[in-house]
Amino acid sequence: MPRSVNKVAAHNRKKKYFRIARGYWGARSKVWTIVKHHVEKGLQYAYRDRRAKKRTFRSLWIVRINAAARANGTTYSRLMFGLKKNNITINRKVLAHLAMHQPEVFAVIVKQAI
Repeated sequence: MPRSVNKVAAHNRKKKYFRIARGYWGARSKVWTIVKHHVEKGLQYAYRDRRAKKRTFRSLWIVRINAAARANGTTYSRLMFGLKKNNITINRKVLAHLAMHQPEVFAVIVKQAI
């Protein structure tokens, strides 16, 4: 009796990995054992960095808000405290956008917060 193999499912699984590995350099896109390792590692990085991206953008927004706040005579922490104290609920993403693209509107918000 011949040995039973799972050719169709195994081939489809490998095909999926090779499709993901298209564009990888050298053996990373050609050799099955290396493809498997690099695709799995790449997916781990993608999962991790989807979360890290949120942290990175939040810190960028804070830097932008702080720079604009200092240009208007206050600091980031005083501005955020003033916004909270005066019940002005604008998130950091919108504040950073206003600070970059509409500084006159941001200046009005700073005056209301202080």
